[in-house]
Amino acid sequence: MIESNKNLMAATENACACCSTDAKVPSETAIQATTGETASYQVAGMTCAHCASSVTAELVKLPGVSDVQVDVASGQVTVTSQAPVGAELFAAAIEEAGYSVVST
Repeated sequence: MIESNKNLMAATENACACCSTDAKVPSETAIQATTGETASYQVAGMTCAHCASSVTAELVKLPGVSDVQVDVASGQVTVTSQAPVGAELFAAAIEEAGYSVVST
């Protein structure tokens, strides 16, 4: 197991953090934002830390994205960027990760 991912696998009462649907997973791969536009989206199908990592990995590839926060339990994905990220670009990145946008 990669050292940086050990904290994502922390044990909980019911399952590991990777499989717990109530885990809030901070994005490890996102660059911390200092300023910018923020948009939140509802994404279906995420169930664990691996899901959050997959979504984050695709979203940070978008031009200007500086931070991604994923709340697996609620399906809420918040993106901070230097300029607004179009809904089409966001949806394409989410679909590339294997999930779908429910609402913007």
